[in-house]
Amino acid sequence: MKPELIPGAGSPDKLGATITAEGVNFAVYSETATAIWVSIYDELDKEVARVKLDGYDDHIYHGLVGNVGAGTRYGLRADGRYDPDQGYFFDPAKLLVDPYARRLDRPFVRSPRLRLNRDEAVDTAPLIPKAIVLAADNKNATPRRRTPGLFYELNVRGYTMRHPSVQGPLRGTLAGLTTKRVVDHLRYLGVDTVELMPIAAFIDDGHLPSLGLTNAWGYNPVTYFAPDPRLAPRGPQELRNMTDVYRKAGLSVILDVVYNHTGEGDANGPMLSLMGLDAMTYYRFVDAGGKKVLVNDAGTGNTLRCDHPATQRLVIESLRYWVEEMGVSGFRFDLAPILGREPGFNPNAQMLQLIKSDPVLGKCILVAEPWDPGPGGYQLGQFGKEFREWNDTYRDDVRSFWRGDQAKIGALAGKVAGSAEIFDFAGRKPSAGVNMLAVHDGFTLMDLVSYLDKHNEANGEGNRDGHNNNYSWNCGAEGPTDDPGINAARKRDVRALLATLFLSRGIPLIQQGDEFGRSQQGNNNAYAQDNEITWVDWEKADGALVDYVSALSEFRKLHPALTHDHFLSGQPRHGVRDVVWLHPDGREMSEGDWNDASASVLGMWLHAAEEELIVWFNRRIDPVLARLPEGYWTVGLLSDDKAVLPVADRAATLPPRSVVVLLKGQIPQEVPAIPPVPAEVPPQPETPQPAPEPETVPGEMPEEVPVEKPDEETPRE
Repeated sequence: MKPELIPGAGSPDKLGATITAEGVNFAVYSETATAIWVSIYDELDKEVARVKLDGYDDHIYHGLVGNVGAGTRYGLRADGRYDPDQGYFFDPAKLLVDPYARRLDRPFVRSPRLRLNRDEAVDTAPLIPKAIVLAADNKNATPRRRTPGLFYELNVRGYTMRHPSVQGPLRGTLAGLTTKRVVDHLRYLGVDTVELMPIAAFIDDGHLPSLGLTNAWGYNPVTYFAPDPRLAPRGPQELRNMTDVYRKAGLSVILDVVYNHTGEGDANGPMLSLMGLDAMTYYRFVDAGGKKVLVNDAGTGNTLRCDHPATQRLVIESLRYWVEEMGVSGFRFDLAPILGREPGFNPNAQMLQLIKSDPVLGKCILVAEPWDPGPGGYQLGQFGKEFREWNDTYRDDVRSFWRGDQAKIGALAGKVAGSAEIFDFAGRKPSAGVNMLAVHDGFTLMDLVSYLDKHNEANGEGNRDGHNNNYSWNCGAEGPTDDPGINAARKRDVRALLATLFLSRGIPLIQQGDEFGRSQQGNNNAYAQDNEITWVDWEKADGALVDYVSALSEFRKLHPALTHDHFLSGQPRHGVRDVVWLHPDGREMSEGDWNDASASVLGMWLHAAEEELIVWFNRRIDPVLARLPEGYWTVGLLSDDKAVLPVADRAATLPPRSVVVLLKGQIPQEVPAIPPVPAEVPPQPETPQPAPEPETVPGEMPEEVPVEKPDEETPRE
């Protein structure tokens, strides 16, 4: 039977496509359209019906279409004023994706025919993904209410494309993340919160097709509900299955979300969804010489209008969908100041308040990237106690210290103590800060110590893109080298950096592969490299480094003096100071010591009710004798796995470029670096790997995901 409108039966209550007993109710918000149609398509992509929505209430077009149900493929068309200079782009020949679509039948692909110019002779339907009507059949999930201990950032496609336990069609997908060895690896590292880079359906940046490149990161979304079909080819249930598996394994999953712009770009971009439905409502414009011009605070051509009620509803309802139906436990908000632009940033903006006060979202893990490219866009520390914030000052100051920059001893102390100068107000704690050394945007950790300069030639922009100031060093050679001394120095520096991260107050974050020395060949902006540059190379993983990161994570958990969620003050409390900063001579740091531009060694003597320990940071290239306070001290952690550190006569010789933790209360002895644990790094198979275990096939959830003891004959990924 042919789809047909049931006159007067539609409802404006729920936006998008909703299955009812009589058919499917469609509802679309638009303040400026004069008419909206739903186009229905068959499995051969032929339009079989075009139904005009007959209801209009409070700017919502709605209508009930009979003879359709779950699995129906559809798109939207809108008509109205066409006046690009005033922000109107209506063209019924342009098929549009429903902003509330839950599933798409194919990825977005760029084409010149999708541009905003009105041409009713060119129907864009063959180029546009069709939305698929879904029945809501998932039991509602609730976010995992726990403070993160270790964030792990990964790109779904890059993480799984070369993983030996992820085979065939599972590669590059959310389902690939559910294989047992992937989950075991995350648990072995001590990860409790996995942050997925954007998974919402996205389109390539406009300049990439001509360069033969594609977007690898996903920060160019078109929809806010539907996952990208490349990452979830069997639909959004792949994400729900993944979050269920991870929940059973004790892991939270949060999504990196992009509520600052869409892939429709500027006025020369493609017409895909919001631009054709109601550009003035969903995007921010500014008057310029009598014309309406799209604001570009996100640096991508358009900026989402987050102070408009319709946009706010889109954001809140899509966030709730990911939590309640897809099982995620929170979000990292890309370019988060745009959520608070009115148009200047307001920390108490309505959009931010709606997220914080929402009965579902307010219980989630909320993380802000507290900067955007727009005017006044740097807002670190301004998102309130409900949010955690990426702390780029931690990254830069810690890198600068280990690089050898002058006058950095005070900055190091401030960062490892929790960045109080940023977060210590209005009841916030060190856990408000997310500490990172490397993330997707920039060098990998191994590249940080292997390259003085970025090498982004593969991006096709003449190496002009990406950050220029990376606070990096190469240990004596630019890029790969056969020099064993340089390679040893790089591994030593990576271990010292990781130790600094795990011994700092705040929540640590590591990115995919940094736990085993992943390189991107010096590319610090690999967003357009959906290839071997960004695909994690598991076969070259440094198993000893994996074991070291696992041991660091465990050490951090075992020593509460490192993780108490309060800022270090150095002031006496009950006769004890929580921290004393030590000079290597054994005395407390003086004002002159702090002002010594060449200072390169610092001790952090921590006192807590449970324990007493000293963390020494030595960035010098030679050993340093450190005098110790009275008492018995023994080595609890040594970043340099090639060194042995004797402790005797109230003194310890700190190895070059190392981090050392001394524990009080045990008989002093020589203790090596963290003892090695057999690593499980995937072998280079001579025969094809077996298919994933049955319990990890998408759609089936294992009874449990056990933690296995490392097998000495089977390397760990």
